[in-house]
Amino acid sequence: MSFTKLNRSAATLTKNRTEGSISPFSGMCVTCVDGCIGMCEIGKSAYRAAEVLYPQPFGIITAGSEKEYPFDLSHFSIMGTAAGAYGCEADSDKATFEKVSTETTIGRNKDIKLKVPFIVPGMGSTNVAKNNWPGIAIGAAISGSMLTVGENVCAMDEESEIKNGRVLRSPDMEMRVRSFQNWSDGWGDVVVQANVEDSRLGVQEYAIEKLGVETVELKWGQGAKDIGGEVKIKSLKKAQELKRRGYIVLPDPEDPNVVVAFEKGSFKEFERHSRLGMVEEETFMKRVEELRKAGAKRVFLKTGAYRPADLARAVKYASKAKLDLLTVDGAGGGTGMSPWRMMNEWGVPSVELWSLTYRYARTLDKKGEYVPDICFAGGVTFEDQIFKALALGAPYVKAVGMARSVVAAAMVGKTIGKRVTEGQIPVYVERFGSSVDEIFVTAPELKRRFGKRYADLPPGAMGVYSYFARLSQGLRQLMAGNRKFGLSYITRDDIASLTKEASDISGISYILDADKDEVEKILKG
Repeated sequence: MSFTKLNRSAATLTKNRTEGSISPFSGMCVTCVDGCIGMCEIGKSAYRAAEVLYPQPFGIITAGSEKEYPFDLSHFSIMGTAAGAYGCEADSDKATFEKVSTETTIGRNKDIKLKVPFIVPGMGSTNVAKNNWPGIAIGAAISGSMLTVGENVCAMDEESEIKNGRVLRSPDMEMRVRSFQNWSDGWGDVVVQANVEDSRLGVQEYAIEKLGVETVELKWGQGAKDIGGEVKIKSLKKAQELKRRGYIVLPDPEDPNVVVAFEKGSFKEFERHSRLGMVEEETFMKRVEELRKAGAKRVFLKTGAYRPADLARAVKYASKAKLDLLTVDGAGGGTGMSPWRMMNEWGVPSVELWSLTYRYARTLDKKGEYVPDICFAGGVTFEDQIFKALALGAPYVKAVGMARSVVAAAMVGKTIGKRVTEGQIPVYVERFGSSVDEIFVTAPELKRRFGKRYADLPPGAMGVYSYFARLSQGLRQLMAGNRKFGLSYITRDDIASLTKEASDISGISYILDADKDEVEKILKG
């Protein structure tokens, strides 16, 4: 069985000439014909080279791995029950799903309150994030969620004021932070992330001192790729400025031959790459202390789908530094830009990575060591997956991270708002109404809540809010079915493995062995 599609993908705008007869090992057409114009990845690479490394078209898409991993969350089933209730009186008139609470708290001091256990992880300098930021940020704020401003924002901001290698002001960063802060009512939080270049520029210190940010996140990586952040640049001037700001820019925008080739139209985009971070315990601990001294009330860490030893480092260092949250991002999730083959073929998949995280956290817990709150990320989109992820990591996992699906909700909301303004509502949507108030089912609630300010609410934010509302109700229904009326009551035996292989990987009971001891007691009684 092959888990991977080779040599063709909608992500790279490529396909095979002979769609029915493809070599499973190489992905090439069984017969590669002289005279083909090169529609596959090999053929397109023959004339566009490194451009074909990345999902396209850049700036208006997010991308997710299409590899079929051996295991995912569908290999587990949620175990409902007909008896009892946790967190609510076991009374049919009282134990209704509306009584389920999805509120949770994050941090050493439990000082971040979330209405829903969803976190929007690092949304950085890619165009698709920036162009949809008002919807993403405001939607997260009014939902009582938590939002992370990702890497490279300040350096990518052409209006940033940078002096002696330190950022003094960034209108883009200010917009991103204020978008959340101006709509927050005390729930959730806005977090500022940093990579190597951000740390050198003092991005987090700037956010703390000038923008009132209280929570920062160190970034080791993400599940989508094993290298630093990447974007495409269409402007020669901007590419040259980014090189001056310390980034790796390819091809060299200061090379006269490259400049001539760009101006002739031989290529239309430069690549900007961030440097690889180098993790060392001493420097990590030092950086955490620097951020706390700078005024950070909470410090997070996000790590990617690296090998198990690196995950162990993340768990142990987060414990020793007494961090407030550790986000573990598995392979196969989503990206704004990542090398496509890397995204599909690199890293530990989510279920396996999360299972290892639970084991390592449990090991520290048994020794009496501090275990930080944990967030699982990597391809989660719906309420059943949220429930399973929380159960898989219980009691350490307090929230799940979702980025790509949130961007999708923001993009759809924005597009609907634009079509309403233009009077060109698609038939599929028009059946729900002809105005924003009619199409968005949450509009009456938001109008009551915000009054006159409702008019300033972007349709993209309404899209995110509506999506989160659906997830919240769906999650509450699943929790009620398990008779769990609060998130803290969810345990690992609320799910069961559908195969023995999934059980071996996760430590979750095989479905035929679930409740084994209790079953024997019931039958004997």
